[in-house]
Amino acid sequence: MCKVIHLFTMERLLAINSEADIPAELSKTPAGMLLRYHNFNIPFDKYAQAQLLVGMCMDHRKHLRIPDNFAYIIRTGGANLRYSEFRVSYAIAVGGITSIVLIGHNNCGMVNLMDRRNIFVDGLVKNAGWDRAEAEEHFYHYEPVHEIGDEIDFVSAEAKRIRLRYPKILVTPMLYNVDDNNISIVRE
Repeated sequence: MCKVIHLFTMERLLAINSEADIPAELSKTPAGMLLRYHNFNIPFDKYAQAQLLVGMCMDHRKHLRIPDNFAYIIRTGGANLRYSEFRVSYAIAVGGITSIVLIGHNNCGMVNLMDRRNIFVDGLVKNAGWDRAEAEEHFYHYEPVHEIGDEIDFVSAEAKRIRLRYPKILVTPMLYNVDDNNISIVRE
């Protein structure tokens, strides 16, 4: 069963192992440059202003290899930009970006949040000094809006949502593999 799930997941991702793997429609875009910088360690160009907006998870296991000033970066649980829309609009309206990449990752903590309920509640009680009832109420109030389900499904759906909101912006969903630090493109 696990093998079937793994193969299905791999079919949903376009691995970027060489420059030839970058789709032609992305090759000359900031998304293509992000893949070159991160996956292939090409030398950095110098940038005076951001070329794209990166929406990615707040997870501490992920670090992008990109030049200074290359991107606005919004880090939020699960690469969920639903509550960061003003910041997205700012990067587009004021920053002039025309490209967004959404980078989810495997083994995301925002998947199956209900399974982490006790850890979450216990952590707020122990580490933040909350009482148990307050911590439980907090969890149950916010869990539904932060649960992302499957990482690939979520980043794909979030890309579609953002495209509808900003129709002139190129939005590319990607997945960061925390095991090998490579980024793949999510096939839609």
